[in-house]
Amino acid sequence: MSQIFRPEMESQNSTTSLKRKASSEELRATSSKKAKDGAVNTPSGSTGQTGVPAKQPTNMTLPAIISFPPPTPDTIKIASWNVAGLRAAFKKINDVPIEPALDARYKHRYWNIAKQKGYAGTAVFSKHKPISVTYTLPDITTPDVVKGRLVILEFESCFIVGTYVPNAGQNLKSMNAKVEWQRAFELHMRHLDGQKPIIWAGDQNVAQTPLDLTNSKSNWNKTPGHTAIECEWFRDFLKGPEPGVEGKTAAFVDVWRRRNPKLQHFTYFSNMRGCRSKGIGWRLDMYVLSQRLYSRVKTCAIRDEIYGVSDHLPIILELEGTL
Repeated sequence: MSQIFRPEMESQNSTTSLKRKASSEELRATSSKKAKDGAVNTPSGSTGQTGVPAKQPTNMTLPAIISFPPPTPDTIKIASWNVAGLRAAFKKINDVPIEPALDARYKHRYWNIAKQKGYAGTAVFSKHKPISVTYTLPDITTPDVVKGRLVILEFESCFIVGTYVPNAGQNLKSMNAKVEWQRAFELHMRHLDGQKPIIWAGDQNVAQTPLDLTNSKSNWNKTPGHTAIECEWFRDFLKGPEPGVEGKTAAFVDVWRRRNPKLQHFTYFSNMRGCRSKGIGWRLDMYVLSQRLYSRVKTCAIRDEIYGVSDHLPIILELEGTL
């Protein structure tokens, strides 16, 4: 975004979806618009750095043909996408979006929608029925901070956590609310991780290293998502146990960065000032896994070419085994 605040992010929805195909199980995000033009490119980070283009494409509209690589056998595929205005595009019953094609494809659908219309919303679409679904952080001081931003699904072997993490706001005016979210979120994730490993997916609203945005120096401690408060918290969250710290469970892994330690690819390009065409972006969307799940990762990729519906790109994770 290069020194530009992202107000449009406050009117977006983050979606995570799950499905099954042939002998594999896969998760796929959906779009509310059809393809327009362009070309299909290789997803970045699908096999680590090998075969990944050095630069991302700069197409401004969706490709005319969108293809999906064949699923890796015996894996779960999870897709996460911060899409713009998905809820607004659907009809609603009791304020819950209804879309027949989506409803037919995914039997289990879970929405967390903010009270303020157009502000925030998070959804998970699944072909696998979870054991339980929750939408809150137990220790949050201000419950409205969580509304529209969190869906937690419990499965037999893990938790899937879908988030649209709060933005620290223009001139960092909402940093106190962000810090409150960070405190309560970490406390709850440590508690859940003590029961089962976690797959955390979505828009994390943080660029933790200089490689995760185009202009780190000019944005540092000035722009939401790239401040010491946010980046240090995220790095601490990823760390493993600390002796004497109660509730500190095993380490977490930023999967795409672990597999691509030197690559600079982004998941968000502001609609302002032609950022996409100039390649000016941020990597805000990611998968964070409990360390003990990392060995099961087969693919972690950014769908570089899927741009035009949203200012964010979809991300894909393939995990060996079942939920």
